[in-house]
Amino acid sequence: MLSCSHTASVPPEGIDYKLHVTQSEPISVIIVNYNAGVLLSSCVLAALQQAREVIVIDNASSDSSLAELQSRLPADRQVHIVPLDRNVGFAAGCNMGIDRASQPYLLFLNPDCILASGSLSRLFQVLQSDPRVGMVGGFLANPDGSEQGGGRRAIPTPWRALIRACGLYRLEKFHPQLFFDFHLNKQPLPARPVEVEAISGALMLVRRETLTDVGKWDEEYFLHCEDLDWCMRFQQKNWKILFVPDAPVTHYQGTCSQSRPYFVAWHKHKGMLRFYRKFFRDRYPGVLMGLITLGVWLRFAVTVGYHGVRDCFNLLNPKHE
Repeated sequence: MLSCSHTASVPPEGIDYKLHVTQSEPISVIIVNYNAGVLLSSCVLAALQQAREVIVIDNASSDSSLAELQSRLPADRQVHIVPLDRNVGFAAGCNMGIDRASQPYLLFLNPDCILASGSLSRLFQVLQSDPRVGMVGGFLANPDGSEQGGGRRAIPTPWRALIRACGLYRLEKFHPQLFFDFHLNKQPLPARPVEVEAISGALMLVRRETLTDVGKWDEEYFLHCEDLDWCMRFQQKNWKILFVPDAPVTHYQGTCSQSRPYFVAWHKHKGMLRFYRKFFRDRYPGVLMGLITLGVWLRFAVTVGYHGVRDCFNLLNPKHE
């Protein structure tokens, strides 16, 4: 999932990826790009050192990300670029990548993620450690090395989302089961891979064979929550999902969508409603689901209002060099 909601930092220039060549695994890396800029080529070059194939699905980018990538690609590398004439969304782009992939394992990777040397091999090792493990994710790191939210989490059920929205998660120490916070990055980092309910679509390694059982990404989501949907379906089919703490990737969160906050907010909240209705409509009373729907749209209104005020402030107070 292209969860790009914050201003991105720019990676250091002049990274020599040839210095970090590691074992090439039987993995197709699928990257759905939309205006990722110079980060796309950095992402692809890092992935090429660890996987046998990289597939870039470009959602009609208007920037120079594809041109930059093509200018930096080694001639003998297996990179397949699929430029689209319109933005079909993240889930549909992932499915296009699946159809073109040749390897038995698939890594879904955001274009603003840079794999650390050896991380993909570590993820692959953990995935193969148990035949019932269907999906693994690694340590999503901010540019400063701190853990980012989303890399390990619980499913945000309507109750958990309410607890989070109201700030009641701060009471978790008094009643962990009632006031459980689904953002697990607040908990101590585990010493070894652990089973979790969900990981981030920014970094997901899966077995191709699971798709026969679970199915592909749900293309009714355009942006956001499609990764939670997939994690729910993996669990429903009894496939384990593991978080691997010693497989880091630096996520420069915010590259792909910082210029379109209203568009992103709309699809994020629309995706939230689809997720709740799809998996929880039959488990919660209709009145409560109505309140959840109202809460989601109120949250959307607040988000739009925040961006509107910020834009007006920036317009009235332009920055001077």
